[in-house]
Amino acid sequence: MSFFGGAPSTAGTTIGATNTNANEPKDVEVSDPPSDSISSLAFSSAGEYLAVGSWNNEVRIYEVNPQGGQTQGKAMYQHQGPVLGVCWNKEGNKVISGGADNAARMYDLATGQSSQVAQHDGPIKCVRWIETPQGGILATGSWDKTLKYWDLRQPNPITTVTLPERCYSMDVVYPLMVVGTAERHIQIYNLTNPSTAYRTQMSPLKFQTRVVACFPSADGYAVGSIEGRVAIQYVEEKQANQNFSFKCHRKEQAPNAKDQTLVYSVNDITFHPVHGTFSTSGSDGTVNFWDKDARTRLKTFDPSPGPIVATAFNRTGNIFAYAVSYDWSKGHTGMTTGHPNKIMLHACKEEEVKKRAARK
Repeated sequence: MSFFGGAPSTAGTTIGATNTNANEPKDVEVSDPPSDSISSLAFSSAGEYLAVGSWNNEVRIYEVNPQGGQTQGKAMYQHQGPVLGVCWNKEGNKVISGGADNAARMYDLATGQSSQVAQHDGPIKCVRWIETPQGGILATGSWDKTLKYWDLRQPNPITTVTLPERCYSMDVVYPLMVVGTAERHIQIYNLTNPSTAYRTQMSPLKFQTRVVACFPSADGYAVGSIEGRVAIQYVEEKQANQNFSFKCHRKEQAPNAKDQTLVYSVNDITFHPVHGTFSTSGSDGTVNFWDKDARTRLKTFDPSPGPIVATAFNRTGNIFAYAVSYDWSKGHTGMTTGHPNKIMLHACKEEEVKKRAARK
């Protein structure tokens, strides 16, 4: 569309091209990023399309060449307020987004039309597509402290569930859905009975929840907090001995100084679609790949020039997208002129994302 004025950009390189300064391949910058901070990223399940939500009220959809890493604008549509979350339907041909205008909208790639599909009394922070045996359902989580399920053929929600607090993060791997809210509440749903929480518990982490992400195996979830810490949690009590937490996204101010560690928020957690390993990204500008079963870090990215606010793997897991934007972790004083606002694409090597042999 017209908002992507020029030809496809390679941002100076191709994905996987060797960086002359190191042996590491150089990550590719997506052309024509949004003009304000990026809130969310999601790859299509059917093609190499990347949806990007941002605080300038826009959702942009990019087509990614998996061989070269070049990107080209495919489409754009708008909300009446900042876009806070994006996802795709099962077929990967429609984008759903939630925003601070209290609405969720759906964009059809085939027709180029967007329409409102959900409404709340407060900003919609999270949108997730649920593919059930009975068909596709949209789940929306809001700051109005409700969770709603929508059949998009009907104007009203199927069910509205009251949450203990504002919805901050939500993830689904059917039949598991996990919702993280303000005040550290975690709600676990078995989607065969979606109107009642299967379990309600407090986050095992002591500080505010930033993100929850379901295991691909649908038997547990990871939760990240503002205090540079991640917890791995299994749903059933019989696996509770496998629960653990670990520190990450921290910097030592001085080599031998006690209590001088700088602690950063864990902004996003994304699981690899094939191997079940996962990424964490933080306000320190770094990304790590982890293997929860071997309790091992697989890779650390070179620091970016700003916080990493959102991440996504493509459907095959060979491309990893991450957004560098200001996350307001330092308030308005941190929003300096020229702060980077960009989306990067990383070509994943097998050894970066494949599980290690589990510890005995």
